[in-house]
Amino acid sequence: MKIIKINKDILKSDKIEVARTVMKEGSIIVYPTDTVYGIGANIFDEEAILKVFSAKKRSKNKPLSICVSKIQDINNIAYMDLKTSKIADKILPGPYTLILKKKNNVSSFLSADSDKIGVRIPDNEICRELSRDFPITSTSANISGQNIPESVEEVVKQLGSTVEIILDAGICKHGIPSTVIDMTIYPPEIIRKGAGYELFLETMAFK
Repeated sequence: MKIIKINKDILKSDKIEVARTVMKEGSIIVYPTDTVYGIGANIFDEEAILKVFSAKKRSKNKPLSICVSKIQDINNIAYMDLKTSKIADKILPGPYTLILKKKNNVSSFLSADSDKIGVRIPDNEICRELSRDFPITSTSANISGQNIPESVEEVVKQLGSTVEIILDAGICKHGIPSTVIDMTIYPPEIIRKGAGYELFLETMAFK
C-alpha cells in the first residue's frame, strides 16, 4: 500500500494517472471526495468490485454507489428523465447520491441484484479526474459497521494493505456522508440525510 500526497486545488496529472492506472489493472484505491474518503475500483471489472467488498468486509446484499466525471456520463450507466436531469443540473457536482434505474452494463454486484444504482458526482476535481475514463466505485473507506474515517491515518488503521494506493488530500470538505435521494419516484425522496441536505431542500423549494 502506497500513500500519495495530492492537492485538490493544484492537481498533478501524473499522480492521478498512477491511481487511474492501478484501477485499470484491477486493483483498488482510496481517494478523497467532498464528503468522506472513498474506495475506488473500475466498475466494469467485477473482480475489482469484489475486492472492494472484501476490503470493507461488506455483505454483497448491500449495494455500492458509482462516481462519474460529469452529468452526461450518468446516461451511460443509468436512466434519467427530463425532471431528474433538471434537478441533477442544479445540485451536481455536490454531496449527493442519486438513486436511479440502472442500465444493463452495470454489474449486479454493484446494485445487490436490484434494478437501481446510486450515482455521485462529487464537488471534488480529484474524483472527476479519476472517473474520467471509466466510472469508479464510491463507497466510504471503512470496514462496514465501523466509524467512517475523517483522515488517511484512520483509513490506514481500518483498511491497511487491502488497497493499492491512498490519495491523501487531507481532511475532506464535509466530513460526513452524502445525502441519498431516490430519483426513481417523484417528488424525489430523501433516503439518508447527509451533507448538503438543507441546500437540497432549498433547491427543491425553487424547482
